[in-house]
Amino acid sequence: MQRILALFLILCGAVAQAQTKPGITAEDYFSFEFLSDPQISPDGPWVAYTVATIDQKANRRMSRIWIASIDGTHPSVPFTSDSTSSTSPRWSPDGRFLAFLSARDGGRAQIWLLSRNGGEARRVSSLENGASSFEWSPDGARFVCLTRTGPTPSKTSDVRHYTHIYYKFNDTGYFDEKRSHIAIVDVRTGTAKQITDGDNWNDLDPRWSPDSTRIAFVSNRTGKEFDLDHNSDVWTIPAGGGALTKISDHVGPDNSPRWSPDGSRIAFLGAEDEEAPPLIYVAPATGGKPSVAINKAFDQTATDLMWAEQGRALYLSSGVKGETHLYRMDSGTGAVSAITAGARAVRSPSLHEGSRKIAYLSNDFSHLDDLYVRDASGAERQLTHLNASLWEQRTLATVERIPYAAADGWPIDGFLVKPLGWEPGRKYPMIVSIHGGPAGMYGVDWYHEFQVYSARGWAVFFSNPRGSTGYGRKFQRGVVMEWGGKAYTDIMTGVEETLKRNPWIDRDRLGVTGGSYGGYMTNWITTQTDIFRAAVTLRSISNFISDDGTRDGAYGHEKDFGGDIFQNYDAYWKYSPLHYVSKVKTPTLVLHSDNDFRVPIEQGEQWFRALQHFGVTSELVMFPRENHNLTRTGEPKHLVESINWQSYWFDRFLNGNAAAKRPNEQ
Repeated sequence: MQRILALFLILCGAVAQAQTKPGITAEDYFSFEFLSDPQISPDGPWVAYTVATIDQKANRRMSRIWIASIDGTHPSVPFTSDSTSSTSPRWSPDGRFLAFLSARDGGRAQIWLLSRNGGEARRVSSLENGASSFEWSPDGARFVCLTRTGPTPSKTSDVRHYTHIYYKFNDTGYFDEKRSHIAIVDVRTGTAKQITDGDNWNDLDPRWSPDSTRIAFVSNRTGKEFDLDHNSDVWTIPAGGGALTKISDHVGPDNSPRWSPDGSRIAFLGAEDEEAPPLIYVAPATGGKPSVAINKAFDQTATDLMWAEQGRALYLSSGVKGETHLYRMDSGTGAVSAITAGARAVRSPSLHEGSRKIAYLSNDFSHLDDLYVRDASGAERQLTHLNASLWEQRTLATVERIPYAAADGWPIDGFLVKPLGWEPGRKYPMIVSIHGGPAGMYGVDWYHEFQVYSARGWAVFFSNPRGSTGYGRKFQRGVVMEWGGKAYTDIMTGVEETLKRNPWIDRDRLGVTGGSYGGYMTNWITTQTDIFRAAVTLRSISNFISDDGTRDGAYGHEKDFGGDIFQNYDAYWKYSPLHYVSKVKTPTLVLHSDNDFRVPIEQGEQWFRALQHFGVTSELVMFPRENHNLTRTGEPKHLVESINWQSYWFDRFLNGNAAAKRPNEQ
């Protein structure tokens, strides 16, 4: 009995010690290490990858290339210096060299080359507008890459002048009249030859044929790309330039060309129209014959397409029911089977055909990405343990899946995060978060802000209402003609079910938040119910009428509302939160970016001004220099401050902290 009591006391002490560790903070972002782009060497024993860290003083991200041994016999070592960023490691076919992109000598990113044994890097390309999306030729003599070309700027005028409806994009801003085209670069001399051109289209995703004679690529050659035509196709062109051969045959977008190992076929993702589910098609590499869908019943969204097993299979990534995994599709029968499993998100695979080893990234709700390798037997090895020292100093929240039935019986996946230090008998606030899209998916991925919420004593509920990906075509298009309809009831049904199952959640202290479509739904929800005591809306739509005429993809909601705003104005206004703003009672914080071209800042301004007009407690925060991707790729200080603004608002209204400090007052 005494031994049992002693053991009990030791265990209690260990639990108490673990709970004294703080949870994740917004500022921990500055310490995170972000892994990406694994590439297995051609001979198989090595994998190169990129790790990005934050230079807090310079307020920017720095990327460095590392190399690890696949069998774990050698520790990971840095391959490039930490003084300048280097990305996109690509092995030479003989495995002796690594090429990468860097702007280390100033100017734009170029292709650089460095021996696997180290030494000084040599710049290969000297393209005026830099290089991107490059790939070695299988014979090792050349690179194919993208570069941007176009007319030189006017020497007499600085006005912007456009002749097409599509003249800006969220990530890149206003178009500078330069288009993306394909260049071939000699590895030895650096001599470059541009093999495609044209002012009315971009050429993308160039891929060498196995015999190094041709390039497959994606382009919308209708001449209407900048008039919002979505008919991109897969083409091939001789590596020396010349006549194009059309491979795909759909009026919708076709992309992601991948040559079969013997060069006789090209697999690609294709769709009958912009909103149709992309399927995996295969066509003869010579063109002239219809493409064939390998599996027309495949109802998942595929990415990371790769040929495997000497052409007998295609490997792909896909998000399904809150998880992301690798799958095998038989190239003959179309049969699909899972390669990876578990409550996690697996992405960015690199395949070594000879050994059937696959390197990939994997994260889960309580870990950022690490590098794993899987052998042909299915055995998995973890090669990196990034952020391990930070995890040892923090208590990390976990997530519980809460499946429930929608009001009309549709199955919905919900997820609940308990507040750190949860104790029975206490009441806790809960924040409801809504993902963007609507074609997006929440699940077991890493979410920094959810960890911050939990560490501050707030539960988090999030779900995949209809409109989400990962549940099939019918489910994804379930929001057509009612963006604020059944998706709203799906979310609120989940909230009620979660409250019912967890009486420790305080119904009187609920918050709601989301970004993009999630911001739209946050606005919509506050027009439909006053159950929430605080709302934080990020990069949100408030008025479809003005949004459709000012965002980068003009008039892009035809399939959602049965036509454009001129054909179905009433539907656009009916589902605009601004239409019902007089009903809002919830204190609302509006966060928006100055350079958001996906959901222009006027949307946030309209919402804030309307809330002020009707006497709703509200504040507006604008982030300079940022676009729609602030919370993913924004300046590190802004990204952290965005989370702190969210925390300030919820602290003030869910915790009742009248003395809560704004981030710009601290």
